[in-house]
Amino acid sequence: MSDAALRNGVYCRDCAAVISPTAPTCPQCGGRQMAGNGFGGVTPSGKSRIAAGLLALLLGGIGVHKFYLGETGKGILYLVFCWTAIPAIIALIEGIIFLTMTDEAFAAKYG
Repeated sequence: MSDAALRNGVYCRDCAAVISPTAPTCPQCGGRQMAGNGFGGVTPSGKSRIAAGLLALLLGGIGVHKFYLGETGKGILYLVFCWTAIPAIIALIEGIIFLTMTDEAFAAKYG
């Protein structure tokens, strides 16, 4: 790796080798790396906990955050019962949970 790459490199989450910040996997150990966007982490599947949290807070009453996370069945359930306001209350709680959980916990659950 060049000197510039070493200065801008990041550590592998699995083996702590210095790798390129844009590497999807570590060339040393093959471990998958989580890509960062500067504002919360992004899971290997491309889901952001910040986006999920904001969707839950703003549009959670109709289940938009569930569709974003790939939970289509739950999203439809939220949509069907949106007139009761119960999904909005649950989504408010879920939004707070998404925004307070760590990137690693979010990636483990939704990655």
